[in-house]
Amino acid sequence: MKVPDLKVGKRLFVGEGQPISLGIGPLEIRGSAFIEGPTVTGVPPFPFVYATHMVGPCANSDMLFPPIVPGALAIFPGGGGGNSSPYSAAVSGGQATFGNLDTSGHVVAGIDLNAQGDVYCYNAFKAPRIHALSLKKDLPFDMPHPNKKGWRLRHVCIEGPEIAVYCRGRVPADGIINLPTFWDGLVNPEDMTISLTPIGCWQELFVKEKRWGKQIVVANNAGGPINADYYIVARRLDDDLVVEYEGESYEDYPGGNEGYSFNFEANYVEGLIRDMVNEKVEKIEEEQK
Repeated sequence: MKVPDLKVGKRLFVGEGQPISLGIGPLEIRGSAFIEGPTVTGVPPFPFVYATHMVGPCANSDMLFPPIVPGALAIFPGGGGGNSSPYSAAVSGGQATFGNLDTSGHVVAGIDLNAQGDVYCYNAFKAPRIHALSLKKDLPFDMPHPNKKGWRLRHVCIEGPEIAVYCRGRVPADGIINLPTFWDGLVNPEDMTISLTPIGCWQELFVKEKRWGKQIVVANNAGGPINADYYIVARRLDDDLVVEYEGESYEDYPGGNEGYSFNFEANYVEGLIRDMVNEKVEKIEEEQK
């Protein structure tokens, strides 16, 4: 059956189900929709049911130019309809993915690309395959340089029970390791862990001296040459991390959560939404009594 324009004043449901994320009772979201799926938008190049929602290039001849709809999902023609944009979908707001993100084309991130799963790119940068580990570039810190005016520092975080930084490399032939210049004013020079790995043969290596928090002097007790790698971890001066604390959620953290970012599994977020919605519904019902 073919019908003219159809206007839905409140919510649209296609199939069976009613996701809690669309609200309950007085908290129902106007203009929302639920489609059980699968669905196809644009040209259907998919030979089988590839995903719940499949988006292809637009082939609608009525669309002579891309719509200007800020904050909405815009489907652009891919070589047809008077538009040569290579994109099948554009999202002007944030986009979140709770599973793996697989793409056979390029990934272009204008601001941030945050993923709780894995990101696989089969064509990006002409590389056969790039695998970006989740949550690593998502948690950087960017700060003024501690001793170079007009410069900044950016590090990505490794996981551990302290706020620390590291450096690594090959021990110079003279045994003098020059620590990064930006460590001055950033780390505690008295709280460093130094690991030495001999290369080629066993060497009686040891840390002979720590100079002013700027250099590490390595020596060979047997008097031979030094051929080794080093790995140094240092605790930051502003390390105030509380590793274990009593509480039911991150909000109970005794040091406060300003400056921290968090990543949650999808089912945990769904539980938070459900609890919040139920709490608001109960409050409204109580006020109406």
